[in-house]
Amino acid sequence: MKKPYLVGIAGGSASGKTTFSGKLAAELSDLRVLELHMDTYFKPKEERPVVDAPFTHKPYLDDNHPNSFRLAELKKDLRDAAESGAYDAILVEGLLTLWDEELSDMLDLRLFLECRADERIVRRLKRNMTVRGLSFDEIANVYLDMVRYRHDAYVEPSKWRADLILNGSLPSEKALRLVADAVRNRI
Repeated sequence: MKKPYLVGIAGGSASGKTTFSGKLAAELSDLRVLELHMDTYFKPKEERPVVDAPFTHKPYLDDNHPNSFRLAELKKDLRDAAESGAYDAILVEGLLTLWDEELSDMLDLRLFLECRADERIVRRLKRNMTVRGLSFDEIANVYLDMVRYRHDAYVEPSKWRADLILNGSLPSEKALRLVADAVRNRI
């Protein structure tokens, strides 16, 4: 049984991780591809840490902290899927995909989507206002009070584990095809 090729896709909040993962899966539609999204591994709200923001001291549910995710379950699901023989490639996408050393070490290719903070906050505002029905102030306050600090603590340092850093502001079709070709060449 041939081992599937494991690709990790990390980056800051609203950097384009999910979008890139979906496009890569579509580009690899001739293969058996599984996408694992870290957001599906959130712990229930009552189990996630609540912390006070560094400056405002306002309490927030800390959705950008490693303790907010069921990382052991994600790693188990990845191992099980890899050992099942059902897939040629598995894409693991999420904020902390490269932060967790064990998870990062499981991957054959580590990608990081680089996107400036100002663009990420605008994307986050658009997404959360449209999809989640949150107000501008709710989204901006969480970002300014917590998200950017967690980005600095967990996401940004993980970029150095990446094999490739891709432009999250304007992901090119050429980069997408290069990554897809790299995956095909390893299978």
